[in-house]
Amino acid sequence: MLLVRAAFEALLLRVLVAVPWMAPAVAVAHAAHQETGAGSVFGATDIPLGMVLVLYIAGLARLWRHAGAGHGILWWQLTCFATGWALLVAGLSSPLHELGERLFAAHMIEHEVLMLAAAPALVLSRPLGAIFWAFPLAIRRRLAGAIRWPPLRMTWRSLTEPASATILHGLAIWLWHIPALFNAALASEPVHWLQHFSFLASALLFWWALLNGRTRRRDHGAAVFYLFFTSMHCGLLGAILALSKNEIFVGNDSAAPQWNLTAVEDQQLGGLIMWVGASAFYLAAALILAALWIGSGSSARPKVGGSAKSNRN
Repeated sequence: MLLVRAAFEALLLRVLVAVPWMAPAVAVAHAAHQETGAGSVFGATDIPLGMVLVLYIAGLARLWRHAGAGHGILWWQLTCFATGWALLVAGLSSPLHELGERLFAAHMIEHEVLMLAAAPALVLSRPLGAIFWAFPLAIRRRLAGAIRWPPLRMTWRSLTEPASATILHGLAIWLWHIPALFNAALASEPVHWLQHFSFLASALLFWWALLNGRTRRRDHGAAVFYLFFTSMHCGLLGAILALSKNEIFVGNDSAAPQWNLTAVEDQQLGGLIMWVGASAFYLAAALILAALWIGSGSSARPKVGGSAKSNRN
């Protein structure tokens, strides 16, 4: 078994080393087949996604060469990163993105993929550790020093405070659903990219604050509250869209008739996706963290009782 495991790890490391050299070629081939014009966001999405993948794989390969496969970066973290990255591609560089420019319901699905699926998966993977290993030692030391710079640390602590991260995430959701801003995103590709970036960045801060930040180190109780609060205001926005009888967002060249929908029905379907789907996801996450919170508390009590009995003895 040890020989089989060693052979498997050696093969995996060879693949990880080879992929960074293949990724640019794949990106160029994808660019050659992608249509140009307003629907194309190759420069704004595909290139950053490709760079992140190359850096992560190169760093992971270097780290595992030194520490061994599965050490430093665990296998489940690699799985989370692969899942999160694939979901980003699905949301930003797939036919879903192009359809989202013409169908409100698809646009809503695209947003939920970014905020509810890709963001927490990437946060759980903690990818920065692997990405840092992609750089030479001297650069890694400089990056580590820059991260410890007091103003930067203070800014990061402020942004990842659960309350501020929840407010920023909520503001991004509500502000971009103001009709003027939403319609501007549909009419302008740079504004559309800014909208996606706002959703993803605020979601990453939100999930980091709840899953990896100080809330996780203290307890899950605060995270449960913030998830419940987010589910409520997302449900409210979704309900407003789902129950509206008027067309709030006016898109260009709507694809709703191709799906046997009117523009209002398309908007109502998108609102229903947020009202039911997004709210249910936040509530499910809150229930999971509540169970972990209760479980950690119940497991701590026997230890305290056991230590008290031993002291009496």
